[in-house]
Amino acid sequence: MPPNSRELFQEGAAIKSEKLVSEGHFNEKRITELLHTEPAKWPGCSGTRCLADNINDLKAQVAANQKGVNLIGALIGDYGEDVVQFYMRSIQDNAELSVRNLLKDVSKRFEGQDLSAVDYMDDGSPIKLKVTINAERGEAVFDFEGTGPEVYGNTNAPEAVTYSAIIYCLRCLISEDIPLNQGCLKPIHVRIPKKSFLSPSDKAAVVGGNVLTSQRVTDVVLKAFHACAASQGDCNNLTFGFGGNLEGEEAVKGFGYYETIAGGSGAGPHWDGTNGVHTHMTNTRITDSEVFERRYPVLLREFSLRPGSGGAGQHRGGDGVIRDIEFRIPVQVSILSERRVYHPYGLEGGEDASCGLNLWVRKVPNASGSCDAHANGEAPNGVN
Repeated sequence: MPPNSRELFQEGAAIKSEKLVSEGHFNEKRITELLHTEPAKWPGCSGTRCLADNINDLKAQVAANQKGVNLIGALIGDYGEDVVQFYMRSIQDNAELSVRNLLKDVSKRFEGQDLSAVDYMDDGSPIKLKVTINAERGEAVFDFEGTGPEVYGNTNAPEAVTYSAIIYCLRCLISEDIPLNQGCLKPIHVRIPKKSFLSPSDKAAVVGGNVLTSQRVTDVVLKAFHACAASQGDCNNLTFGFGGNLEGEEAVKGFGYYETIAGGSGAGPHWDGTNGVHTHMTNTRITDSEVFERRYPVLLREFSLRPGSGGAGQHRGGDGVIRDIEFRIPVQVSILSERRVYHPYGLEGGEDASCGLNLWVRKVPNASGSCDAHANGEAPNGVN
């Protein structure tokens, strides 16, 4: 999760297509080449640091897929293929109908007007959206024309990220209790301009697209539908690690750690936002404080709500959090974050929320040999 990547090769192994299992044999030799050998050919890059973990993860996914195959086979054995196929289609048809009904209701509420919204990444790149609804058919065009061009950074997002954000938002807007499935997108036509940072070239860096841009696309879609105010707008991706020191009494093994930090969720027409939660596209939880300090050479000085940061209004936005970490040994630290320039927006007269802030506090020896603390809010490689 590098914060400063500019091209895809800087973000790890890039595998377009490779056969993983053939005739029941897991191709471990080829996977080792793809994860360990080939990435190291690029300047400044190395292979995976946890090859055994990677291989075991892939084998677990293969096993999970095989379990799914077995369960579907058992279902067909019990009920017959025609019945199973009928219900599979019916689940998608029901989701499609739910979205069509939603679009008809929205069109009626806004008297047939197109819906539109725009928001900006911290580098100024705009995400523009216009939603045109065909009320008679219950269909909609999501047009992102006017979105900024591909950037020489890592907030580019493959098209699948935008589709994922749209289907998530639609599912949130539907009042019926339906399982999330592809049927939700059948009435939706998505237009994403090529070479925009929502449809980048295959060499562009994209690590921030999944964890930052996805959140901003979600905010834009919900803003267009006037559904709720903005949430924290990113995942606050904090990583730190240590290469290892195996000498002397102070020997420490190498390690790496990655977390996403919570924030506030946006308020809606009938509810206040929630304080200190992981929102929307995050799909993660943070490590328990006790486990965090036990496993890693850190002291968690503070992990608290940030009072008043959520934005005032008839319904207040959820407050963000303060996370203050002290490292007990020298480590390499980085954070990939957004909403440090553009505030999470309020709606219908509600105030904007506060921007986030990254602070790096370091101790340096003074003339007497003791240490003074220096804070730097501009540090590219750390938070505290």
